[in-house]
Amino acid sequence: MSEKNATNRLNSYVDGKKLVLERVFDAPRELVFKTFSEPEHLANWWGPTGWKTENKTFDFKPGGVWHFCMTCEDKKQKNFYGQKSWGKVTYHEIIVPEKIVYTDAFSDEEGNVSPDAPKQFITMNFEEQSGKTKLIIQNQFETEKALKAVIEMGLEEGMSSQFNELDEYLKQVI
Repeated sequence: MSEKNATNRLNSYVDGKKLVLERVFDAPRELVFKTFSEPEHLANWWGPTGWKTENKTFDFKPGGVWHFCMTCEDKKQKNFYGQKSWGKVTYHEIIVPEKIVYTDAFSDEEGNVSPDAPKQFITMNFEEQSGKTKLIIQNQFETEKALKAVIEMGLEEGMSSQFNELDEYLKQVI
C-alpha cells in the first residue's frame, strides 16, 4: 500500500457498544483540530460528499452546543437530493489541540433531540505523527443494537466520505 493510500484509509472496528474509527490526515495536528473547532472551517467540509452544512449555532466550549443542518445538494444521490438532516452536538470536554468529547444526536430544526434515533457519546483524540495527524474517534452507543442500527445506516461509509471532504479542504487551507 502506498503512503498516500495509508494516509487516506479509514480503519474501524467494533468493541462491544463502541465503534472505533482511525484516520491519518496529511496536515499538522493544530490545523486538523481547528477544522473541528471553528465554525467557518466546519461549514466548508462537514458531511458526506454532495452535502452542504449550515451552522445554526456554534458554541465550542464544555456545555456548549453546535446545532447544524446538512442538506443534500447532489442530484445524483436521487432519493437523498434535497433531504435535510439536522444534528445537535453538546460538548463535554475540550483539550486544545488534543481532545474533543461530545454527545452527538439527530435533532429537529429547533434543536429538539430525536428520541427514536441513537445517540453517540464521542471521544476524539488528535495525535501528532511527524507533521501528520492521527485522528482516533471512539463512538460509544447506549446499546449494541443502537450501534448496529447506525452501522446499517451507513455511518462508516459516511465518515469515510466526510473525511475525504476534509482531506480536500485541508489542501486548500495549508
